[in-house]
Amino acid sequence: MTTGTGTRSTGTGTSTGKGSRRAGRSRAPRVVLLLAVGAVVVAFGPHPEGSLPSEELGDHGAMAMDAQRDRVRELLPQRDVTLPPPEVDAELWEFLVPGDNAMNAERVALGEALYFDVRLSRDGTVACATCHDVSRGFTDQRPVSEGAGGALGRRNAPTTMNAFFYQSLFLDGRVPSLESQAGFPPINSVEGGHPDRASVIAAIADDPKLQQMFRAAYGSEPNYEDMERAIAAYERTLVFMDSPLDAFLAGQSDAISDSAKRGWALYNGKARCVGCHQIFTSNSIGTDNLFHNIGVAARTQNFEQLADQALEALREGGGAEAVDELALKTNLSELGRFLVTKDRADIGAFKTQGIRNVGVTAPYMHDGSMRTLWDVMDHYNKGGEANPFLDGGIEPLALSEQEIDDVVALLFSMTDRRFAEQNQAELEQQRTIAAERRPFRDEALAMRRTLPFEQRVMGGGSAGASAEEGSE
Repeated sequence: MTTGTGTRSTGTGTSTGKGSRRAGRSRAPRVVLLLAVGAVVVAFGPHPEGSLPSEELGDHGAMAMDAQRDRVRELLPQRDVTLPPPEVDAELWEFLVPGDNAMNAERVALGEALYFDVRLSRDGTVACATCHDVSRGFTDQRPVSEGAGGALGRRNAPTTMNAFFYQSLFLDGRVPSLESQAGFPPINSVEGGHPDRASVIAAIADDPKLQQMFRAAYGSEPNYEDMERAIAAYERTLVFMDSPLDAFLAGQSDAISDSAKRGWALYNGKARCVGCHQIFTSNSIGTDNLFHNIGVAARTQNFEQLADQALEALREGGGAEAVDELALKTNLSELGRFLVTKDRADIGAFKTQGIRNVGVTAPYMHDGSMRTLWDVMDHYNKGGEANPFLDGGIEPLALSEQEIDDVVALLFSMTDRRFAEQNQAELEQQRTIAAERRPFRDEALAMRRTLPFEQRVMGGGSAGASAEEGSE
């Protein structure tokens, strides 16, 4: 891992990147929480300097690559990767793993090396693990991610935990597989910053260890397609589905709190979470794999105007790469799925994210605009933000404060046990924040004392939002 003071072994060779520490820390870290739980450092947001031993602190506020790799190995003991993970149904696993990229130890080893290799970025400061950091729930816990040269994107980084379950990747679903997803960040101007695929391969092609690993995994010299396939193979090992809720559903009645049990009933009933976040054997992470406008971007955007701009920008084509640039560099990002389909029904629609491990992957929504799960529940409780493209299933829920607390308790019970300390620390931090401020709460809308069309007619904003700010 490059530290900005020289070179450091990545386990596959050597990567360079002088000055990368400076480039990655051009902005003051936005840290909300930092505490030690045993030997594990629990943090929200970028790790600030001094929060970790110097050898464990990397660029852009991430844990250093070597430290991350070792931590993942601790969390995921070695097993036969040619077999399905114990938590995943064997037939489903066979369906999810593409025939041309069957799992084996050599491919996973190559993918691991590449996942933590900062040479996949132009300035040698950004690897996959920079934005998908094991110490931060395999995210970066920022509202939007920071790439090469300190550039900021427009979207929140989803976790790579259990990502193999998705039927499409990226928040707008612009690619169909983990393999195709892995190839975009290195050549996106905001993320990896390489000008093209050839530049990425040139950065790693002369590494003798990687040459040997490519041959063992795919019988080839370093090339872009096999790089994508190897990273995807490694990401298919990031299975984290051993939560207290799983134990409860398996019959252990005391595995979750009474509040979380009430939350489970609400999840499947009045709170209507199950409408998009179904959990069953063939859909273990809780997503319908569809796209919905839930009224997040509607607070600040004119969707009609943005749609016209997007159609003009995409008139000359460019495919998924053009969408990739628009999604991360411009405010057209708020159009979501529309950038891919150009279908007006998809304006402002984003992919339903999996619900597992949500306690350790804040902030929430495609733009990272919601810091706590109380914010998320307040947003849904009032029926989102009214706009012409709002999904028909989004409507006020009339949840009481106790019911909101119960659903939040349930959501925190969905975190894998291996992140229990981090999950508990984040629960306590979110509870403290929610006691001080609830910017998305609007009881008048939630309880239908005010209807959205009344606000539009009267020219007002969210009826109760300002009154609810800072109240409990």
